[in-house]
Amino acid sequence: MEKREGEGEGEEEQVVNPWTVSAKGGRKIDYDKLIDQFGCQRIDQSLVDRIHRLTSRTPHVFLRRGVFFAHRDLNEILDAHERGEKFYLYTGRGPSSEALHLGHLIPFMFTKYLQEAFKVPLVIQLTDDEKCMWKDLTVEESQRLARENAKDIIACGFDVTRTFIFSDFDYVGGAFYKNMVKVGKCVTYNKAVGIFGFTGEDHIGKISFPPVQAVPSFPSSFPHLFGGQDNLRCLIPCAIDQDPYFRMTRDVAPRIGYQKPALIESSFFPAMQGETGKMSASDPNSAIYVTDSAKEIKNKINRYAFSGGQDSIEKHRELGANLEVDIPFKYLSFFLDDDDKLEEIRKEYGAGRMLTGEVKQLLIQVLTELVERHCRARAAVTDEMVDAFMAVRPLPNMFN
Repeated sequence: MEKREGEGEGEEEQVVNPWTVSAKGGRKIDYDKLIDQFGCQRIDQSLVDRIHRLTSRTPHVFLRRGVFFAHRDLNEILDAHERGEKFYLYTGRGPSSEALHLGHLIPFMFTKYLQEAFKVPLVIQLTDDEKCMWKDLTVEESQRLARENAKDIIACGFDVTRTFIFSDFDYVGGAFYKNMVKVGKCVTYNKAVGIFGFTGEDHIGKISFPPVQAVPSFPSSFPHLFGGQDNLRCLIPCAIDQDPYFRMTRDVAPRIGYQKPALIESSFFPAMQGETGKMSASDPNSAIYVTDSAKEIKNKINRYAFSGGQDSIEKHRELGANLEVDIPFKYLSFFLDDDDKLEEIRKEYGAGRMLTGEVKQLLIQVLTELVERHCRARAAVTDEMVDAFMAVRPLPNMFN
């Protein structure tokens, strides 16, 4: 049973919403509790196997290893796909910084896989308006960061013939704005407080924002793409902290004549210092950034990546590493493609036959290659390419 707005929001053992991710006493986020609190469903192996069968592609590493672990109505999207019905993808980015860290890339890497596997169109929202209202940013700086972040997104390899990237400052209006008004009329102030935790100290810009993130879920918000296809389903890959927006959206959608969007949701990429929530942009050593040099990556991993290894070689050989808290191993579980190699590390490191230094060395190699590959791709992204992705135009290759 899906939770209604505000249900479970009063639980303070952990706070997970679009702006705050924390657990009492610095503990890890309890994802089982979060699934129960939010009312979504866990992705099980049968669902992964079904995606494999329908796409004839090996499931993405993030799906195989439970990084994307929860969903809403994913089975309905797959049912529709089996009937030959189309759907589209929607994801986004709040452009609050010049450089993205690896955690920011995760939804885009996964969305690219979904786009290629299902051969579907994609809309990517850059919420420059949101970051202007939540951060100490001017309108102009928010717009500049949106274009800079768009270059990193494009560098992930999206197909321009199937992808529309838009910034809210540039695109909101017309049919999009009409849907915002329809959503806004359906959500009372008390419901918004229950869902998002707004207080009397929040300015009205914040309170008015949720419909902006809601309405890309509705195809009529993009008449140049989906004109006359108002029943088209939408699948949203995102981190689970975005779930409150879409619980609200799913409650409103049938009341204004639209399909509920489906979601596929990820856990958080842990900080270098330990798995206590999301990384902090205020601490550059808590994350690996796509602008980091090979030397910076090596230094950060060696100095700051929290180890589950023992404090002496003798003790480590005896007891092995605690993989539940070991950040180098966790990072490899995100970015080392080779399942057999990861399983070998799990066994050898967990048994103490492999040392922390060896695991960190492998992680340095994997992440350096990933970041350098991304940097090369981003360097090739021109302003003209950004303009092409952000142009309001039909997508010639949408469903092919």
